[in-house]
Amino acid sequence: MSLFILRRILTLVATLIAASLIIFLVLDALPGNAAQMLMGVDASPDAVRALTVKLGLDQPLTYRYLLWIKGMMVGELGNSYVYGTPVAGLIAERLVLTVPLAIMSMLITVVLALAAGIYTAANHNKLGDVGVMSLTQVGIALPNFWFAILLILLFAVKLQWLSAGGFAGWDDGIWPGIRSLLLPSISLAVVQAAILARVTRSAVLEVLREDFVRTARAKGLGKREVLWRHVLRNAMIPVMTVMGLQFANLLAGTIVIENVFYLPGLGRLIFQSIANRDLIVVRNCVMLLAAMVVTVNFVVDVLYAFIDPRIKVANL
Repeated sequence: MSLFILRRILTLVATLIAASLIIFLVLDALPGNAAQMLMGVDASPDAVRALTVKLGLDQPLTYRYLLWIKGMMVGELGNSYVYGTPVAGLIAERLVLTVPLAIMSMLITVVLALAAGIYTAANHNKLGDVGVMSLTQVGIALPNFWFAILLILLFAVKLQWLSAGGFAGWDDGIWPGIRSLLLPSISLAVVQAAILARVTRSAVLEVLREDFVRTARAKGLGKREVLWRHVLRNAMIPVMTVMGLQFANLLAGTIVIENVFYLPGLGRLIFQSIANRDLIVVRNCVMLLAAMVVTVNFVVDVLYAFIDPRIKVANL
């Protein structure tokens, strides 16, 4: 197990290095000049050149990359070109919203998907199975931003149960903050839950056809006991795989949803920084999202060995 984890850690580090190279090179290759953008089109060439030197954009590409890597290792991410404040502070302020939003969305996704997937598998080819699978097909086809607008029209405009946008913060307690994130998290979760429900159904149906399930039923175990004690655990490998991939989709979806609900999160910060060509903020935000996705997939890989004892660790 120790060797397996060590190999996964080395893979994680190599993936992060590759991601950092791609992010840095792609953003550096974008047309335009950050200094020119900040100074405006009427700025003199000397002023633009002076700002370029001040921002360190005149340094060689390799030097700037290594300087960025060194800064990430010690927590020095530099200062924003636009805001003039440390990038680490800007990101920390926005993570207070984005991380709870992603966690809430993932929890809603898992609860809805597992409930729907297990129910449809247990009632295979019955009316409930057909009805729920039809709803998941509709959920997959729904763009999350369009569904978010429908939720706003229903719960904020017509029923006036929740706010249409903005974030109440955590200073007044947990409930106001959760209430502000409820509609955005549902918007993000519905599409992901529809996908995961279909995967869960397929995985459970496949395990239900195994010989050990028939043996358990022949020994007198009830259908519910077999389903929850034996089938579900053995069906979790493909489900966990999709959950790891869906976390990446949730993080990417926050960029759109935070703008729909006017939430001051990491996604909105990335959107604003791209518009302002504040590439140092974009670079660090995208790298953080990549690191979160890689870390989650690392955790999923490690959990494989604990979820299904049939899996040989050496083959993972």
